[in-house]
Amino acid sequence: MEKRKILFLGETYRADAITWMSGLIEFGDFEIITWELKTPSTNFFSRIIRIIEFGIAIFQIKKIIKLQHPDMVIAERTTSYGFLAAISGVKLVAIAQQGRTDLWPDKSILLPLKKIIQHYAFQKADLIHAWGPVMTISMKLVNVDMKKVLVLPKGIDLVKFENKNNENNSKIKAIVTRSLQTEYRHEIILKAFEIINQKGIDFDLIIVGDGKQLSILKKLTTQLNIANKVTFTGRISNSKLPELLQQSNFYISMPITEGVSASLFEAMASNCYPIVTNIAGNQSWIKHRENGQLITIDDPDMLAEELIWAYENKEYRNEAVIKNRKFVQKNANYNINMKIIADKYHELINTNRIQ
Repeated sequence: MEKRKILFLGETYRADAITWMSGLIEFGDFEIITWELKTPSTNFFSRIIRIIEFGIAIFQIKKIIKLQHPDMVIAERTTSYGFLAAISGVKLVAIAQQGRTDLWPDKSILLPLKKIIQHYAFQKADLIHAWGPVMTISMKLVNVDMKKVLVLPKGIDLVKFENKNNENNSKIKAIVTRSLQTEYRHEIILKAFEIINQKGIDFDLIIVGDGKQLSILKKLTTQLNIANKVTFTGRISNSKLPELLQQSNFYISMPITEGVSASLFEAMASNCYPIVTNIAGNQSWIKHRENGQLITIDDPDMLAEELIWAYENKEYRNEAVIKNRKFVQKNANYNINMKIIADKYHELINTNRIQ
């Protein structure tokens, strides 16, 4: 059988992208070609360079297409790589929409332009990925053809993220695995742990990842007198993450907006009890004091109170993490979900070849 080629447009270092591509190789035997913007968006000047780079991107992508002849192109985010996929000239396009975060921040001066770009990407796409139900809300509001939408998370590797949690619950051992960006509100988490520390409750907090907030957050731990109980790992290999999760009894994530978090599934699979913000992306998976806790945005006092409550109610927590493991096995199994996605791509390619 002829090997099918896919051109992936997106940031290849991201765990979500790695999962997507690896699944297509493993379950669809696809050959993956990649292209991404080279300049990270870290400050004003890098953003200017990135905009210029984005302007000439289509010429680079078309050159790759001419050399490689991909059967389809797939891309992250409707307002950036997804738009490039839509104008690439490849007949078959699949894009992943990230919910509200594709049109973020709400008050951006570029919002009208982003809406036009997103509308075009939606129109041109043959398949639109919604990694969870929450992502369909914004699509329906702009009248996307929902027959093109596949609502299914990529899933996680349930062998790698085992439920062999080694933590004996002798104290609060919490882990945060979100990128160190302002929208993930790490400072709220640190302020909550200052309150916990003042109450004389022992804890260890591990903050995984990198980002522009790293130095600011390190200084904050010193100001809050909790630096000796907080560990910043920096960016780590995804292969090291399961061990860190299995050494923790709490997973904390405080984003102000998001779509579907693979890191939440990883924590749920690893028997980490989840405490997350009360936003639509988390409400799809977490019910307050049933299988986790939902915290008001930017409320360190509530976070501290709910964390202490969960820590003191060990039997409830033990039941919750068992429920969560079963839920992930049913709904976010990488082996099952990526096989469905890979088969769908082959179906689209074969149909496109016949036409």
